[in-house]
Amino acid sequence: MHILRVAMVFGLLSVGVSSGMLVAQGPLEGVKVGDIDRSVDACTDFDAYANGNWRKEHPMPAVQTTWARRNVAQDETLGKLKSLLEVSSSVKSPARGSTDQLIGDFYGSCMNEAQINGLGLKPLQLVLAKIDGVKDRKGLVAELVELHGYGIYAPVRLSSTQDAHAPTEVIAEVAVNGMGLPDRDYYLRDEPRFKGMREKYVVHVATMFELAGYSPLQAKEAADAVLRLETKWATVKLNRVELRDLAATDHPMTFAAMQALMRQFDWGSAYKAWGVPQGKVNVTELKLVKALDAELAATPLADWKNYLKWHVLRKESAVLPVAFGDQTFAFFGTTMTGAKEQRPRDQRCVREVDSRLGEALGKKYVEAYFPPEAKARAREMAVNIVDQLKLSIQKNDWMTADTKVKALEKVGALNIKVGYPDKWKSYTGVTITRGEYLKNAMATDAFKVREDLAEIGKPLDRGLWRMTPPTLNAYSNPAMNEIVVPAGYLQPPGFNLKGIDAVNYGAIGVTIGHEISHGVDDEGARYDAKGALTDWWSPESYKLFQAKTGCTAEQYDKYFVDPGVHLNGKFVLGEALGDLGGVNLAFRAYKKSREGKGPEPTIDGLTPEQQFFLAEGQWRGALARPETARMAAQVDPHPAGKYRVIGPLSNMPEFEKAFSCKQGDAMVRTEAERCVLW
Repeated sequence: MHILRVAMVFGLLSVGVSSGMLVAQGPLEGVKVGDIDRSVDACTDFDAYANGNWRKEHPMPAVQTTWARRNVAQDETLGKLKSLLEVSSSVKSPARGSTDQLIGDFYGSCMNEAQINGLGLKPLQLVLAKIDGVKDRKGLVAELVELHGYGIYAPVRLSSTQDAHAPTEVIAEVAVNGMGLPDRDYYLRDEPRFKGMREKYVVHVATMFELAGYSPLQAKEAADAVLRLETKWATVKLNRVELRDLAATDHPMTFAAMQALMRQFDWGSAYKAWGVPQGKVNVTELKLVKALDAELAATPLADWKNYLKWHVLRKESAVLPVAFGDQTFAFFGTTMTGAKEQRPRDQRCVREVDSRLGEALGKKYVEAYFPPEAKARAREMAVNIVDQLKLSIQKNDWMTADTKVKALEKVGALNIKVGYPDKWKSYTGVTITRGEYLKNAMATDAFKVREDLAEIGKPLDRGLWRMTPPTLNAYSNPAMNEIVVPAGYLQPPGFNLKGIDAVNYGAIGVTIGHEISHGVDDEGARYDAKGALTDWWSPESYKLFQAKTGCTAEQYDKYFVDPGVHLNGKFVLGEALGDLGGVNLAFRAYKKSREGKGPEPTIDGLTPEQQFFLAEGQWRGALARPETARMAAQVDPHPAGKYRVIGPLSNMPEFEKAFSCKQGDAMVRTEAERCVLW
């Protein structure tokens, strides 16, 4: 059960060391004052105030679905990774299996669009032919097992997961998904925005079948069959609020019990094919597993074949001839999210390398662009923020003494990972050539599956990373009691070695605080210091904890992203609590870090406190296309960018004071309304 709470290039600088603090040489920098829109009242809409001018001067590019200053940093990272890949791809006769050979040849094969188009579906014909050759139910299950080996989980997936009740061990986990649309409601609800998207989805699926050689009539019949089967899964799937209850997906059992639950699926043969030892297994959604078992027996083989072919085409569309990728973008990019243009091929190929060979490319990135000073300063900030969480636990009046002891034990054991892994991943056994791109893609997919399944039955490896080093994001894993901040996140404007502390704490510090506070949000609080899913709270403390978190759920329920479409406070609760805790903890850590050093200077007329909150607003604030905003309200546990700024800040007296706001202003919640946790 991988419970990852996801938050959401670095130029080399000359630095010196003074009084134990890393200080950049030259004048210190504050926020970008030119980005501020002073025609907006900071106390009315701080997101618009902090970002208004920047948005006027930087309209959203056609390839973007959301738009913020951090997207610019992300594109700069792609440019740096592209340069590294071009160097690797130009190396003459690199050693087979070397980093240059792996990432250089993969990138080169991805960029060879003429060869990809010329081959057409030929590289995929063997896979499609095997699906066509299925003659009975036993053969159907065997085909599901074979496709699984290439990461095509249609609809069943076996993966490794940390044992929620014995957290030092890794067990198997069974999940069923197999839906092409992003949420069950797209299949089940009849409001125009769901029904219309469902109809367009069927047209998209049919078009993909036509590209694969079906006649229009055959394609329409196949697409209808796909929708029928996917709707079966949607009908019994838990909704996203229900999935936030960890008990709803915690069903540990023996191998024999799982086999009894799914009599139509030959798990013994599957485990043997995948090289997985039989033992304890967690089944996430029991109704879904039972539904799959029923459909393996009842759904016509012809429908299953079309369903499997669709999911092969869907999974591999990015590595097939351009027409397939263009059609996929037309639906999932333009229709669903509102993007106007597809990213250039070189950027897409860079992303594919990062996704498939991320630590090989990441090692190159770290060596070129990530100085050790950045890692040290970010870690120092994280430690300071953890200290503030400890103080908050010690001082609060709503936790009992025994609960405080366990909470402090958990926070004290938090593992802070910054930059990159201590041990780099080996890609031994992965064969990459300058030849067929699809073969390279399937080889890396198969490697990922083998790598994951190989963890089952072994002690937990706490050194693993779930993000690549160049990623501009961060995450928390409460089950591992860790936060992870990749090197790609530690770059301007979120983090700047030449920036004043107020700006760094306001931007990346708030993110770090966000991830740290996930360990004690409404889901993270269910795990103890070792990562076991257990009830370690006193009943009195947990009741008060739920009352406090309920305040936040109620606040975010009232935020609209489109007329008639509002956030679901219970769904976004964990991320909203992370934002609230993150900004409070980071602000207090910043103030504590200045003790004995004096206040930082006022820069461009902005006090350090104003700089802190502006940094938060400029880093967190983001626009989204209407299509993306509507979809995100349904599927993304993060609040919309605007509300990640005004939501937490409107609860803070420190913000009110910094900008001389007053009761009655939109950015000031009354004392009775104010949500406070950490």
